[in-house]
Amino acid sequence: MLKTGTDLLVCLEAPPAPPGAVEWLTEHRARIRDLALRHGGVLVRGLRLDDRATAVAAVGRVIGEPVVERAGFAPRDTYGQGVYSSSHWPADQPMCMHHELSYAPTAPRLMAFACVTPPAAGGATALADGRAVLRDLPQELVERFERHGWRLTRHFNPFVGITWQDAFGTGDRAEVDRYCAEHGIETRWDADGALHTAQTRPAVVRDPQTGERCWFNQIAFLNEWTMAPDVREFLTAEFGPEGLPFNTACGDGTPLDRATVDLVNEVYDTHTVREPWRRGDLLVVDNLRTAHSREPYRGDREIIVGLGEPFRP
Repeated sequence: MLKTGTDLLVCLEAPPAPPGAVEWLTEHRARIRDLALRHGGVLVRGLRLDDRATAVAAVGRVIGEPVVERAGFAPRDTYGQGVYSSSHWPADQPMCMHHELSYAPTAPRLMAFACVTPPAAGGATALADGRAVLRDLPQELVERFERHGWRLTRHFNPFVGITWQDAFGTGDRAEVDRYCAEHGIETRWDADGALHTAQTRPAVVRDPQTGERCWFNQIAFLNEWTMAPDVREFLTAEFGPEGLPFNTACGDGTPLDRATVDLVNEVYDTHTVREPWRRGDLLVVDNLRTAHSREPYRGDREIIVGLGEPFRP
């Protein structure tokens, strides 16, 4: 039954003694997806996702047409078409609010997260309403990003972050150049084989069903000022300001100052909804309307992630 929740996140309880999780999800799939698209997120509790294989099958059943990740920011384990481990990101560092693959030519409309092993502490996958964030950001800032979009620069090297071979799924430089040219990504190769890329994407996107405008980007998460200060200082000293593994700016190339990035993160914080993970939880999210984050944690944590229903921002 539907339990009381927030406007953004509603909760469904599976029956006390359900059939297999995948069979139950097959029966209730349409309702779960509808709730996610109407509210932004739906949390299903009480499923028996006792092992990784069951969680992978459950996620695959919910997401619909899979989205294959290209040019990710951290390594993942691949379990099937559009089904992955969560990103291998340091447990003590947060992954700030963002919309998955908002920098890519094709992004998932739906995401699903299945909890195989909950962390000992922390580690919530928190949510924030992109419409509410857009409404509460300063009008001048929104107009600037709506007019120019946002610019993402990346520097792939073998010492920090993911390699370009892993990001693009190939060791062929010509294939990378072809992919980037087809998708509006600028490339530059250093003499040592390091790759630099730059791309400009929309920062505000309309929901094709409702026409509502949503703040849809990774401007704050991938900016240098969101990095831990000691990490930023080390990377800048080691590789120079242009050699950071990633950074963001306004689409016209104007750098972002710390105050602007902090302001975006503060507005996200105002609208953040979090629910601690329990073993067997399944969280389904409308990735267009709803940003998500991953909070620091202690202990083991295994979350299976699914990306589905591709759309072009």
